[in-house]
Amino acid sequence: MVKLTDDYLNNPTPFEEAGVRVPKYAQDKLIEHTNENPVWVHFGGGNLFRCFHSVIAQDLINKGELDSGIIVADTYDDEVINEVYKPYNNRFLSVVMKNDGLDKELVASVTDSIYANSKNKAGLEKLKDIFKKPTLQLATFSITEKGYALKDMNGNLTKGAEHDLSNDPDSAVTNMGIIANLLLSRYKAGKLPIAMVSTDNFSQNGKRLEEAVQLIANGWVKNGFADQGFLEYLDDPKQVSFPWSMIDRITPNPSEKVSKELVEDGIKDAAIVHTDKHTNIAPFGNTEETHYLVIEDSFPNGRPKLEDAGVFMTDRETVNDADQMKVTACLNPLHTSLAIFGCLLDFHSIADEAVDDDLLKMIKNLGYGEDLPVVKDPKIINPKEFISTLITKRLPNKNIPDTPQRIASDTSQKVGIRYGVTLQHYVDNPKLDPADLEFIPMIIAGWCRYLMAVDDNGNAFTPSPDPLYDQLHEYVKDIKIGGSESNIHEKLQPILSNKSIFGNDLYEIGLGNKIEDYFKQMITKPGAVRATIHQTVEEKGKY
Repeated sequence: MVKLTDDYLNNPTPFEEAGVRVPKYAQDKLIEHTNENPVWVHFGGGNLFRCFHSVIAQDLINKGELDSGIIVADTYDDEVINEVYKPYNNRFLSVVMKNDGLDKELVASVTDSIYANSKNKAGLEKLKDIFKKPTLQLATFSITEKGYALKDMNGNLTKGAEHDLSNDPDSAVTNMGIIANLLLSRYKAGKLPIAMVSTDNFSQNGKRLEEAVQLIANGWVKNGFADQGFLEYLDDPKQVSFPWSMIDRITPNPSEKVSKELVEDGIKDAAIVHTDKHTNIAPFGNTEETHYLVIEDSFPNGRPKLEDAGVFMTDRETVNDADQMKVTACLNPLHTSLAIFGCLLDFHSIADEAVDDDLLKMIKNLGYGEDLPVVKDPKIINPKEFISTLITKRLPNKNIPDTPQRIASDTSQKVGIRYGVTLQHYVDNPKLDPADLEFIPMIIAGWCRYLMAVDDNGNAFTPSPDPLYDQLHEYVKDIKIGGSESNIHEKLQPILSNKSIFGNDLYEIGLGNKIEDYFKQMITKPGAVRATIHQTVEEKGKY
C-alpha cells in the first residue's frame, strides 16, 4: 500500500503501480522557497481548491513556470487543517472522474496550511507576516457565498459584522474582517500591491469581495482603527485589485465509492473525514473532467502564467459575460432546479435526475427556452454548446457522485443569482415580459414547496444547511398537503416580495401570482410535485 507521504521522487514505483501520476519537483525545496518568497495564498482549502486551484499551480510548477507553492488558509474549520492537510504533508490526490474510470494525480503544490482567526492568534500572526512579504502576488478564495455575508436578508448588519466594525481588527470574527485585517497589515508594511481574486461561484464575485472589505475598512477608519490612507489603498486598483472571475467544475463531496476504489488500487490514505462543523473532506478530492476558469487580468504585483495551465485571462466585461452565461443561465439555474426537486422527489443522485424524462425536459426548457434568449455570448465559450455539454455529458456522468442534497445547500443565497438576474433581463428588455415565463416561476414555487421540509410523498425530510432556512420555514411551516389554499398568498407574499432575495418584488413584475398558482398545484396531494412538473413540461415545454 502506498501512502501520500511516501517519497514519490526517489521511489515512484508504488505510485505508478497504483495508477497515480506524481509531481516532477521536490516538495521540500518548494516549501523552502515559498517560505522565503510567498506568491500565492488561498482561502478555503476545500474540495474545489484541491481539485482545481492546486492542480493549476502544480501544472505551472511542473513546467518550471512557478517556483513557489500555495499557502492554504482556513478561517472556519480547524479540523480541515489538522486532519486532512498536516498529517499528509499538505499532499492529496486529485481524482478526475471520467466516464471510463478514475484519473489520479498526487498534488504537492501546497506548501503550508494555516488555521487562522481571532481564536487562533498564532495562525493569524503567521498569515499577517505572509501578507507583509513584497513577493506575495495574489490571494484566491473559495469560501462559498455565505463567506462574504455581512448583512442578513433584510439588509441589516449581522452580529459578526457589527462586532468587526467597532472592534480591534485582530478580534475580527467574519471572513471579511479577517481579510481586511490582513490587507491592513500589508498596507502598514509599505502599501504593497496585491490581487484579491474571488473564485467563488456567484456573479460579480470580485465586486462583492471588494465591497465587503471596504465596508469593514470604513468602519475601522470611522472608529479610529485605521487611517484614511487605508481606504485610498483599497480603492486604488494599481495597489489592491479585486478581479472578477467565472469558475466551473462540479466537485462533489468525497465519495465512499471512490474511497473504496482507491484502497483497492493500493492507496492507503483514502478515509473520508466528517468534521464537527460538517465539512466533508478526505486525503483525496473527486471532480469532473470538464472545467473552466476565467479571470480578469488585473494583477498589480504581477502573477503566475495562469493561462499556461488553461485559465482564460481576459477583461472584466468578458469575465462578466462568461459568468452571467454560466451562473445565471446555462449551468447553475439548471443545477439548482435539480437540487430543489431532487430533494422533494427523493433522488440521491444528480446523474439519475439528469436522465429522468420530466426533469430532463424541465432543464432543457429552462436552459434553452428561458435562459438562453437573454444570454450575452462571451465569445470564449459558446453558450448553447455549453448547455448541451452539461445536459448530455456532465450531469448524466454516473461516476460523479453528486447529490441534490449537496447542491441544495444555501439555496436562499443562490436563488436571486440563479434566477433573479435572468428575471431582471426580462424586466429590462422591452421586447420581453417576465410574465410569459413558466419554468422559472415553477422552480421558484418548487423552492417554496421545499421550504416546507415535506417531500412529495408527504414525508418530512431534513433540508440542506442554509443560513435563512429557519426564517423562511416559519412562513410555510403550517401549510398542509391537501389542506386549504385560501391563505397561500399570506404565507408566500413575504418571501416572493423580498427584494433582497430575488432582486425584485416578484408580484411587481407579474410573477408572484403565477408562482402561487404553481405552489398550490404542488400541495394538492402526495405526488402533486411530480404531477406539476410533468404537466408543465408537456403543456408548456418546447424541448
